[in-house]
Amino acid sequence: MNVQERGRFLEDLAKQLSAGTLSIGDAVIRLREDVTGMRQGMFATMCKISLRTLQQLERGESNPTVKTLNAVFQPFGMQVGIVRRPRTRDELS
Repeated sequence: MNVQERGRFLEDLAKQLSAGTLSIGDAVIRLREDVTGMRQGMFATMCKISLRTLQQLERGESNPTVKTLNAVFQPFGMQVGIVRRPRTRDELS
């Protein structure tokens, strides 16, 4: 993946996360596999988190801290933030 493709990939991923159409676990898997090509153990080491933490995060079985999420997203120039969510039909009426 060249620099431009990587930029588009990261931008698309961020949009999907913001829209709620992609889970955090699935985003982490895509970043790890598609961008770095790393196995879980190497990626966990790079992010300075335990392998178990990464595995649980990818499976959606954890309630990670902001610190953990930032450790995983930081290598890609991303961080956790607050975004305005779309209003539901119930909220509109």
